[in-house]
Amino acid sequence: MNNKQLASAADHVMVGVLGGMGPDATVTFMQRVIDATPAEDDIDHVHLMVDNNPKVPSRIKALLEGGGEAPGPVIAEMAQRLEHAGCDFLVMPCNTAHYYWCDAQDAVSIPVWHIVERTLDVVAQQTPGARVGMLCSPALRKIGLYEDFIESRDLSLVYPRDEDAMLGVIRAVKRGEGRSEDVAVSFCKAASDLKQQGAEVLVLACTELSVISDRLDDTLPIIDSVEVLAQGVVKAAMQG
Repeated sequence: MNNKQLASAADHVMVGVLGGMGPDATVTFMQRVIDATPAEDDIDHVHLMVDNNPKVPSRIKALLEGGGEAPGPVIAEMAQRLEHAGCDFLVMPCNTAHYYWCDAQDAVSIPVWHIVERTLDVVAQQTPGARVGMLCSPALRKIGLYEDFIESRDLSLVYPRDEDAMLGVIRAVKRGEGRSEDVAVSFCKAASDLKQQGAEVLVLACTELSVISDRLDDTLPIIDSVEVLAQGVVKAAMQG
């Protein structure tokens, strides 16, 4: 290894990943970061410190079903571990978990990126004033996570009318059954429903859905929150 390589190996951005929500979604995010990186050798890739923790309490149980253990304290502990490991900033490739974003940010002194704001910034840039079709967990609509950020960006939102079917798709991915034909049909039906409701762009606002994003057709523009996050991480790492 030459002196230039030694310097670049020692002086670089380390990105902490609050993962495991779910594990497949975290791996998909990591692969997107790798794919987006202009690398010629191992040393050119982004340094990711990943806490792939599937033991974070269920966001669905806590927010949709009620009575579940709050994920916030566990997410905060993960954030602290990653900060102590030397990470420069943190990302969380799970949309619904951003209900607990403040738990993570309040626990550390380094930035915790917000996937919702970054995704909507891309939507507003690419399709100004759009009606946005949300492919996501019903919990996301219930908590109004995206609604908090649309007014300043002049966007509006619409959700699938069959929320049970959408939740079924997400749960199938979590079970490792996301490649089945029935899941693909339900996923595409949800997208078609959003188009019928006037959606001009689709947002994949559940990282489980990013795992099977290739099953959608391209009749509407698609903004994938995992891809937005991955591209942002690569850009930040390249800038140092």
